[in-house]
Order: sequence, then C-alpha cells, then structure tokens
Amino acid sequence: METLLQPPIAPRHAGPDDYFWLRERENPAVRAYLEAENEYTAAVLSPLAGPRGRLYDEMLARIQETDMSVPYREGGYFLYSRTEEGLQYTILCRKRGHLEAAEEVVLDLNAEARGHSFLSLGAYVFSDDGARLAYSLDLTGFREYTLHVRDLTTGDRLAEPIERVGSVAWAADGETFFYTIEDEAKRPYRLLRCRIREAAPAVLLFEEADEHFRLSVGRTRSRAYLIALSASHTATEARFAPADAPLAEWRVVAPRAAEHEYDVDHHGESFYIRTNSGGRNFRLVTAPVGDPSPSAWTELLPHRPEVMLEGVELFRDHAVLLEREGGLPHLTVRHLRSGESHRIAFPEPTYSASAGANAEFDTSTFRFNYQSLVTPSSVFDYDMDARTQVLLKQQPVLGGYDPSQYVSERREAVAADGARIPLSIVYRKGTPERAPLFLSGYGAYGYPYPVTFSSPRLSLLDRGVVFAIAHIRGGGEMGKAWHDQGRLFAKKNTFTDFIAVAEWLIANGFTEPPRLVIQGGSAGGLLMGAVLNDHPELFHAAVLHVPFLDVLNTMQDASLPLTVGEYEEWGNPNEADAHAYIKSYCPYTNLGRRPYPAMLVKTSFHDSQVMYWEPAKYVARLRTLNTGARPVLLHTNLDAGHGGASGRYDALRETAFDYAFVLDQLGLGK
Repeated sequence: METLLQPPIAPRHAGPDDYFWLRERENPAVRAYLEAENEYTAAVLSPLAGPRGRLYDEMLARIQETDMSVPYREGGYFLYSRTEEGLQYTILCRKRGHLEAAEEVVLDLNAEARGHSFLSLGAYVFSDDGARLAYSLDLTGFREYTLHVRDLTTGDRLAEPIERVGSVAWAADGETFFYTIEDEAKRPYRLLRCRIREAAPAVLLFEEADEHFRLSVGRTRSRAYLIALSASHTATEARFAPADAPLAEWRVVAPRAAEHEYDVDHHGESFYIRTNSGGRNFRLVTAPVGDPSPSAWTELLPHRPEVMLEGVELFRDHAVLLEREGGLPHLTVRHLRSGESHRIAFPEPTYSASAGANAEFDTSTFRFNYQSLVTPSSVFDYDMDARTQVLLKQQPVLGGYDPSQYVSERREAVAADGARIPLSIVYRKGTPERAPLFLSGYGAYGYPYPVTFSSPRLSLLDRGVVFAIAHIRGGGEMGKAWHDQGRLFAKKNTFTDFIAVAEWLIANGFTEPPRLVIQGGSAGGLLMGAVLNDHPELFHAAVLHVPFLDVLNTMQDASLPLTVGEYEEWGNPNEADAHAYIKSYCPYTNLGRRPYPAMLVKTSFHDSQVMYWEPAKYVARLRTLNTGARPVLLHTNLDAGHGGASGRYDALRETAFDYAFVLDQLGLGK
C-alpha cells in the first residue's frame, strides 16, 4: 500500500533520547500525539474498511456466540462458564450436587464491566464449602487487580475491596484467606492473612525483600496445605502451612539457592517436589511432610536430558507428568503404587496438550485439553486405570469447517551453528508453492509457542495464505537448554534462528520475500524489531503487538514495573558487558538509514508490561531514518493493556483489523 498522506511528526527534544518526552503519560501533548497517530493510521487504512468489515462478519459467523464450557466438579458443585450472543464477557455459573440442578449465576462479568471500557478477571477462588467467593478485577488493563470477597448465599460483601492483589487462597475454615499484594513496581511481594469480619487489620506474614523474586500463594490439590512460593526467573523458595490451621507458622521446604528452581505439591504423608537440582530439565522427588528439607529427598523420577518435566498433577492413585520431548508436549500417567507409567497418544505431527480443569484429588479421571493447527480446542476425560478417553466437547466452528481440507506439518530449519529449529506449518490443500506466508515467533522466557487452533485464521488459509510458527531458541520447546541458548549473552540466537526459518521457508518453496509477512508480540515484538534491523529485505511487512523495542533504556530504569526481575532474562545493563550486548541488538538503538518493510505497530496506553512509549518512540525515530516508501503505522488502544481489548467482540475486531492489513500487503485485500 502506497500513501501520500503525511504522518504526524513527533517533536525531538534535546538530550540523549530525542523522544524521552513521550514517557510523560499525563502530558496532553503525548495524548494528542498518540491520537494523531491513530487518525493517520485510520486514514491510511480507510480503503480497507470494507474488507475489514467483511473479515469481521466472516470470522464472527464461525463462532457459536451462545455457548457453554464443559462443567467440572469442585467440592459439592459443578462449575462452568457460558456466553450469550451479543454480550462481550463470560457469565460464571455453578450447579449444586448434579448437572440437573438449578443454575446459580456466581459472577456475570458483563454486569461487572458496565460503565467500563475494559475488564479482566484475575483470582476466582471459592471457600471449601462453596459459600464464599474471592475474586479480583482489573478495570483499566494495567493488570492492577482489586480483590472482592462475597457471601454467595446473601450476596453480602465480606471485606472491603483490597487493591493491587495478586494471588488468593482460602484456609479450610472458610473464614480465613491469604493473599499477596504488589509493590509500586507491580511485584507481588507481601503475603497477608485476613479473617472475615474481624475488626483487626490483615496480618503481614512475609515480605519478599529481594526485587528479583515474586510471591504467590495457593493450595495443594489435596486441600491439605497452603503453599507460598517466592520465584525469580532462576530460583524459587517455597513455604507451607496446614490449611486447617490458618494461624500456624509457615515453614520453608528448601532455602533458596542460586539457580535452584522447585515447586511443591502434596500427597498423603509426603510432598512431591519438582526440582532442577539434578539437571536443568528437572526431576521428581518426594519428602516427608515432617522434614521436607533436601537432605530427606528421595528420587522418584531421575533427570532426563532429552525430556523436560514441565509439571506434575497429583491425584489419589496417580500422577500425571506434563513433559516435553522432541519439541512436543506429552502427558504421562504414572500409577503411584505400582510405578507403572504410560503416555497418552496424540495423532498429529504438531499440537498442544495440557491439563484441563482438575479440581478434585480423589479421582481416577484426568481431564486434558487438546488442539492443533487444524483440530479445534477439545476437552477430554481420560480414565487413568482403563486407559480410555472420552471427548466431552470440541469447540464448534460454524459454517461447515472441514479439517480434512487443511494440512499441518512439522518441519525443521537448520541454524548457522547447526541447531535444528522446529516449525509448525498449516495451509489449505491445493495451496501452490511460493504462496503468501504469515510467519510468527516469540522466543523468550522459556515459553513454548503454543500450537493452537484459530477459527479467525481460516480467513487467511482460505485465501491461500500459509501460516507458520518458528519455535526458536529462547522459548521452551526443547527444554531448559533451548531457553538458555536464547537468553542473556546468547539472546541473538533467537533472532538468527528466526532468520534461518524465514530463509528455509523461501529456499523450500513455501514463499518468497515479496509474499512474506511476520508477526510477534511483547518479547516477540523485540524479535520483530531485531530481525527487521538485520534483514529487512527478507520481509514484505510486519505486525508488532505491544512490542518490547527499547530494551536498553527500559532495562536501565529500575523504577519501571518488572525491570529488576528481568535482569535474569536479558542481563543487567548496569554491568558493562551486558550493557554492550543489549545495546548491540536493541531494536530502538539500532534503527538505521535503510528501507524497512511495511509495519503495523500496535500498543496499549494502559500496558503495564511494555509501556506504550516504547513503540511510540520507535515509530517516531524510524520515520526519520526509513528510506523506504511502505507505510509505518502506529495504533494505540487508549482503553486497554498488554492483551489488547478485553471484550470478545472487540478482540475479534482487532484481529480483523490486523488481517485486513496483512491481506492487503499480500495483495489479497479486496
């Protein structure tokens, strides 16, 4: 798309950073500039209003707007959520005792959102008898949640709202709850105990002084213990207390140690502890509740270099191991008495599989979720003794969706250092070679990029676009080593891996540079900025969502939310070596005088993870250097946070907005 419209020009103020002034959130000039950018983007994309509307209608037509989740048992109730046509948010419900009972609406998020342009539900935790509910809401998008506690019988409020709450857990008595609160840098750092209707203020139990650590509280599935976990990116320390003795002292499982990560669950007389003390990919040990210190640990499952133990789900007679091997997730069922184990088989070459809603401890049924690039989100119940499974629900895709008309593949590209980079690919049958291709990546924090189904994505596939995911280093697809090879002083592997994937797709006939569009969000937006600086000629266009683009300046400002804890992922730029390395790849710092692809850069004014000014500064500076003619567009959602619009219809309109841009850049927009 060529345009003769003139973009806004952000004033340059003298100093080390010409655009530092854009950080002044309350400055009317900042708001005016962001609104001017929105108006410019709207004007440039105004020819796409028709295609955008058609895309929205097309995507909406595939969705069953009035729908219901699969109920799951928790205590004496079956819990579920449902949606109603025309309403933006879910309605949270339950039925007492059996599914034929009368419905009780526990929390209607549409009512809670009334008068607000944004709503996100955080905590949602019932007391053991189901009579009380603790829940938290964010009404701005800044991920600052306010806790509410209600009596579900009377509807009475049982405590004054509590600001900046992270996690919540009830004691067994239903009168006492525990919660964490955040400091000014949005780090959960204090654990408090509150007793309902007591005049006394909440009691501070623990304060996490180390700025690298974040504090959370929860309850074991056995319901016997409360667990408070202090966690940095590289170390953890767990405390526990009996759930039926809310005034008891909390005890430490294993004192924190450098590079030692572990987590804890409970079964009978033992704690089950997933620990990396024996290797980066974790092993499983048990310890007596009376003495859970490392000297008393007994190994149940050794460390395996080829298998990442991502988690453990404990039940009365079984443990389900959440594993990752060969870049794919696996669910392994282990009988706790016999030690026999088996994996649940999955039929496709690339997929996602994860634990579902499993609130009950005393059960032989394990609920799991499964989906792939062609199989819609599906919920299964698995009989761990009989080794049989039942499909409870597959998300409907209206309009005659036929998965047999689509092909998903798992392939590998080879990086310059010989690392084999997995790709997940999907396209409609009959799509020719050298097709338009939409490539996505992330590669940070050890998070595997999920291989998920998307009914809106069908609007791309049905127009002949291939969709691909690059499972690059920095993520967790191949275990902890995969993460280690893409963080700190190895971060550039993330970028060169993505380039290798793009080059592989071109060399193997999937696409060509004039037909290749890329996307990434947050740390994936950093990826986009880095590869666009290094190899802009490989790509025709890019979509950057809430992108982390000003890495050097942000990581030097410890007053910003989350910064200090992030040193373990990116490095501490106050140290000379780390400063030089971050500076060498920071997208904002390394913008240069060269032709850039078309870009749609999207941010949110209330984002607490990546501040809006990072993409705003990036676009302003890029415009002074870009020698190309393709549009560079900035759009700021002035009513949302890191995840974009919260209402489901609003979120779908955002997707239609992005896809209209992508299809237009690929010559498929009419």
